[in-house]
Amino acid sequence: MITGGARGIGAALAARFLLDGHEVITADLDGGDVRCDVSSESDLISLIDGAGEIDIFVSNAGIGIFGGTEVSNDDWERIWKINTMSHVWAARRLLPGWLARGRGYFVQVVSAAGLLTQIGSAPYAVTKHAALAFAEWLHVTHYDAGIRVSAVCPLGVKTGLLDEAVEQGAGFLLDGVIEPDAVADAVLNGIAEERFLILPHPQALEYFRFKAADYEKWLRGMRKLKSQWVR
Repeated sequence: MITGGARGIGAALAARFLLDGHEVITADLDGGDVRCDVSSESDLISLIDGAGEIDIFVSNAGIGIFGGTEVSNDDWERIWKINTMSHVWAARRLLPGWLARGRGYFVQVVSAAGLLTQIGSAPYAVTKHAALAFAEWLHVTHYDAGIRVSAVCPLGVKTGLLDEAVEQGAGFLLDGVIEPDAVADAVLNGIAEERFLILPHPQALEYFRFKAADYEKWLRGMRKLKSQWVR
């Protein structure tokens, strides 16, 4: 099952899973096999309960909202529900059955913003950090019970969300941009290897290591990048 499966990364994942012989259900607000609003816990419950036995759940749906402290409370709440709480709600419904069976695979499509940050968007940076933290917690807590978790953290991917970001001044995301199909390939390979951190852009690991090795220097570099691209 793939949320946000009607377009972009979700649609590419669906095509790749089908190619590998899986049965796939896609869910989306517009299109897909089933209509689902992931900002609603009840919608996710109905989606999961109506699907039967799910072996792999790809929690992919997400949005971007640009701005900082001036972003309205309503927009903060909306992006929090979609980018973070949708993972929590889906896992909450899936885990009892998976734990009883002793197996299940939960894939969260996060973003390299969860490892690094998102210049120009405080809501995106915060919700993606939280999503990654939840994935880490799931992995640590339930791995020994047979539950597998992967967090997918790409940089720039040719999707509508990238187009919106570039319009807002985040042109640096076009450096090394990849197609959704490349993300799908990385995800399927990562699942086969049961890798927690799936990085369709290998350079994201270099950036993450640099951040951890010298936080102050990394922050200076990000400030410089921000001054070049965001006014």
